[in-house]
Amino acid sequence: MKGLGSKVTKGLQVGSRIACHDNSGAKEVEVINVLNVRGVRNRYPMAGIGDVLIVSVKKGKPEMVKKVVRALIVRQKMPYKRPNGLTIMFEDNAVVLVTEDGLPVGTEIKGVVAKEITERYPKVSAIAPGVI
Repeated sequence: MKGLGSKVTKGLQVGSRIACHDNSGAKEVEVINVLNVRGVRNRYPMAGIGDVLIVSVKKGKPEMVKKVVRALIVRQKMPYKRPNGLTIMFEDNAVVLVTEDGLPVGTEIKGVVAKEITERYPKVSAIAPGVI
């Protein structure tokens, strides 16, 4: 897997509720776990842009509610720095549901995605209307 170009500050933790901005049927999800995180004892796993999460669907279509799926963070409120010194932050936290291979479940994304997503997940950024 390709590394991220910037040091992303982790802005979400286990238990956070996040809006799902794709047309997969989920509207709101809750973080259960963060994949590929090396932690410290008694510390909650944290996640930032480009991280894959295990989430539970809390609101959405009846066939999607209570399902445990994977999601990719595409926007976060907490500011983070890019290598060129630019600080980026978005208005909201947003995720997109993905498969185990990193392919998006939905066919379109509402809103823009971060540039860090395009480097690691090109199929997700291909269906997004814009990249910042």
